[in-house]
Amino acid sequence: MVMEEGAQRDRGRGTPVTVAAERRQILVELGEQNLDAICLSTYRTACKLRFIQKRCNLHLIDIFNVIEAVRDAGLNAVELNAGISVTRLENLVSSLFNQLSKRLPTTHTINPRESAVLLVEFLLTAIDSEPDSRLTVLSVKSMLATLCGGKLVDKLRYVFSQVSDSSGVLVQSKFDGFLREALKLPTAAHEGPSFGYTQTSARSCFPQQKRVMLNMFLDIVADPPQCLVWLPLMHRMANVEHVYHPVSCSYCRGNAMTGFRYRCLRCRGYQLCQNCFWHGNVSGSHSNQHQMKEHSSWKSPASKLGRALSRTLGCVSSREPPRPIYPEEPERTLNLSNIVPARPIENTSDAMLLSTSVPESSKSLAAARRMNEEHALIAAYVNRLQSSPCSVDSPSREDEEHKLIARYTSRLAETDSAGVIPNRSINFDVNKQKRELIAQLESKNREILAEIKHLRVEHEAACQATTNPTLLAELRLLRQRKDELEQRMSSLQESRRELMVQLEGLMKLLKDEEQRQAAQAAGSSHASPSRPSPSTVRSVGAASPHAHMYPPQDSLAGVGGDVQEAFAQGPRRNLRNDLLVAADSITNTVSSLVKELHSDEVREEEERLLNGKDRAG
Repeated sequence: MVMEEGAQRDRGRGTPVTVAAERRQILVELGEQNLDAICLSTYRTACKLRFIQKRCNLHLIDIFNVIEAVRDAGLNAVELNAGISVTRLENLVSSLFNQLSKRLPTTHTINPRESAVLLVEFLLTAIDSEPDSRLTVLSVKSMLATLCGGKLVDKLRYVFSQVSDSSGVLVQSKFDGFLREALKLPTAAHEGPSFGYTQTSARSCFPQQKRVMLNMFLDIVADPPQCLVWLPLMHRMANVEHVYHPVSCSYCRGNAMTGFRYRCLRCRGYQLCQNCFWHGNVSGSHSNQHQMKEHSSWKSPASKLGRALSRTLGCVSSREPPRPIYPEEPERTLNLSNIVPARPIENTSDAMLLSTSVPESSKSLAAARRMNEEHALIAAYVNRLQSSPCSVDSPSREDEEHKLIARYTSRLAETDSAGVIPNRSINFDVNKQKRELIAQLESKNREILAEIKHLRVEHEAACQATTNPTLLAELRLLRQRKDELEQRMSSLQESRRELMVQLEGLMKLLKDEEQRQAAQAAGSSHASPSRPSPSTVRSVGAASPHAHMYPPQDSLAGVGGDVQEAFAQGPRRNLRNDLLVAADSITNTVSSLVKELHSDEVREEEERLLNGKDRAG
């Protein structure tokens, strides 16, 4: 409502179109894209409208969504030249984007409110681009069908259905109105001098054809007229936005291209990306006057060679038709206005009755004739309402409707009293058989339920018999005893591990002591090279037993008696052998303990089995 009041104020005060357009947010964003630097007007117009299409998220809406929204808004039954309010336009656009937000996945979300506001602003700007223009049903349908996504052929088919007559022939006046509204879009994007509407635009599209049918109209896709040359280009741009070309540009030296690729037909190996071509960038001997070929896909040399050989050998057709061929005359739609919906069938017996209810007497033929008359009367009444919608709320219309309903009700009452519908007494036998079948099924169901209940009781009794509380208690005690034995075994293994660590430490001390004595002996031999006297040898021999007999006490703390004995017996015994003997004795002790624990478990298990057998006996 705010936008409608603003538009009315602009028109009432005679504000210039450029000033009103500058207040539109989407045109401000369009100016920031610097698309005016593109030299070619066709590409510049297509790029601008493509930006507006993506900014408003119209590329996510196809023509069928637009048709559904227009039908839901009630614009199908309105004349094309009828004006509509801005509020109704806002409701239509809001329903479009609300339905779109419901269809999109959770990973791709849009703001329906923002998209609707931007689109309504641009449409109003396009309407204001021409003086004395107004918002009509044709303008809304033309602009939405032009800007929405989807296939161009489907969009042109919808446009042809709006600008053709009932026999499938193009009406020049309606097509002229469509061009006037559709060319407001380039004008709103400041491309009016290149693609604005002129009085000769409609005649230039089909200059030599008097009867333009659907297939001839769809040739716009392959050979568009000058005023609509930007429309197929915009669709081609949408199709090649993510096409990758693994070649470098001859001007900007980019490693690869995305989108269109342009190859010069005169300069060998000279290729340009779409940005360089659109902006007129050239290098070397190439000139903008050279003819360029546009490529929308990348084909390797091998695929090109294979396709050329296939075409030469006649294995494949040289070219596929650009679009399907449609019948010239439109298909006749079914007239459902004179059809009364049938009474819903509740069961199969009613279906059998209806299938056998064929009029056989003169009374049934008369009733059928009266029914046809009533249907014809209802059809005529509906056609009259469609032809004159302004008289829908008149008092005479209500009186006629009441009379029609009363007449139709009386006819139905006469039909029931006359016995047009067959007597239902013939269906008694069928109902009796059904009731008997239902009774048999119910009795079988009761028997099955009783058997299930009996089996469940037996299963519960068997489960209670197998669960003896005494056996459960013994089993619980055995498990507890097993856990205790496992804990004891783990503690013994930890003790054995500690003893082995101490033995390793003792072995290391012994080895260090031997090395130290050997070093002392070697030093004493180097200090006195002469032969020692017997008294000296006797004194050393006497001192050495004391050195071996009294090892450091702190190193033997916490060691067993076998190890202490090994250190206390003097040099005659081998201390290393004694340590190994001590380690073997410890290992044997732990092994015997583990065997004893296992024997206790086996003995308890055998006792439990014997007790179980005694109880069972």
